[in-house]
Amino acid sequence: FLAIACKQKFVLDEYTDEAIGHMEKNAEGKLAITRVTLQPKIKFSGDKQPSAEELDKMHHAAHEDCFIANSVKTEITVEPQT
Repeated sequence: FLAIACKQKFVLDEYTDEAIGHMEKNAEGKLAITRVTLQPKIKFSGDKQPSAEELDKMHHAAHEDCFIANSVKTEITVEPQT
């Protein structure tokens, strides 16, 4: 996300994330982290501020390019915080 935002000339002051893992039985009946919810909180500065649509697109692009997300079976949800 940070690289994508910087390439689009946004200035980030702060990025924090509260990740929540949900441990449940998977389809095979074994305990696994079946869902992860990410709750990023981002502070931008400068004249250029991203719209809600731009933020959504950056989060989606970051998820699509994430090697971790592409490596695990777990459902990953992003819920941006304000």
